[in-house]
Amino acid sequence: DMDSIINKSCCFTGHRKIDSDEYTMIVEKLELKIIELIENGIIYFRCGGALGFDTLVAKLIINLKIKYPYIKLVLILPCIEQTKWWKEEDKEIYKYIIDNSDEVLYTSKNYFRGCMFKRNRMLVDESRFCICYLTKNNGGTFYTVNYAKEKGLIVYNVAETKTNEQINDT
Repeated sequence: DMDSIINKSCCFTGHRKIDSDEYTMIVEKLELKIIELIENGIIYFRCGGALGFDTLVAKLIINLKIKYPYIKLVLILPCIEQTKWWKEEDKEIYKYIIDNSDEVLYTSKNYFRGCMFKRNRMLVDESRFCICYLTKNNGGTFYTVNYAKEKGLIVYNVAETKTNEQINDT
């Protein structure tokens, strides 16, 4: 039933640009946190398919499926033409992610001003956890994280701790 799916779901939100100095640390923390969630029964990983953090997350989930074949990558995409203005290499990675996902949902057929917000709310609405990469107090990621907190999700920000300390504050 829906409640048990929500309790086994984690969504992701983050910026399109990741600070290059922090990149390796972000990837390490993200992977540790996702594995911790998998080992605590989280199966559904809901991702928005944007450039930057979303792409990093999706590729990581696809790699983790080798070790945890039962986990599911669920893509919640804002519109069919999301990649219209993207560079060719980014379009190829996007196609790889779609081809390797377990479910693809579009929040709307065509682009409209609110389709990103609609996508962000849909990511959150069926999740219990939210892992984010949030470094500034404005924009889509900030909006989504606040929405997740309002909805009572357990939020973990991989940008918050600068050191490689052990992650145990779930």
